[in-house]
Amino acid sequence: MTEELKAKVLVVDDEEQFLKAFSKRLEMRGMKIETAMSGEEALDKVQGKDFDAIILDLVMPGIGGMETLKRLKEENPDLQIIILTGHGTIEKGVEAIKAGAMDFVEKPADINKILEKIGEAKHKRVLLFEKRAEEHIQEIVKTRSW
Repeated sequence: MTEELKAKVLVVDDEEQFLKAFSKRLEMRGMKIETAMSGEEALDKVQGKDFDAIILDLVMPGIGGMETLKRLKEENPDLQIIILTGHGTIEKGVEAIKAGAMDFVEKPADINKILEKIGEAKHKRVLLFEKRAEEHIQEIVKTRSW
């Protein structure tokens, strides 16, 4: 991938060394990265901020990844959340997708695959934004007596 992917991403993982190394790899590709080491911290970080994608670990102490996913989607159904875990099973993947994750990727993940998923998340987010804007415009047009 020669072109930088301009995206704002929240990476959530309780393994500090992985979090730092993974975030650095994404930053080197032009992304703006914020990190959280717990589900609680992730829930706080999304307040009042827009992220093109959230990369979320499944197994964490405290509020686990699945519960964090559900809470994030309750607060903002448009969030594009990619589960990235070293503890993946088909059942967990299906459960995550049903709970609103856009994808489920197992560690160690190929960085190009992750970049592709972030690109997809950003594209979906733009489409959702455009749809909301169009709906808003249509509502304004309906309420005006021109």
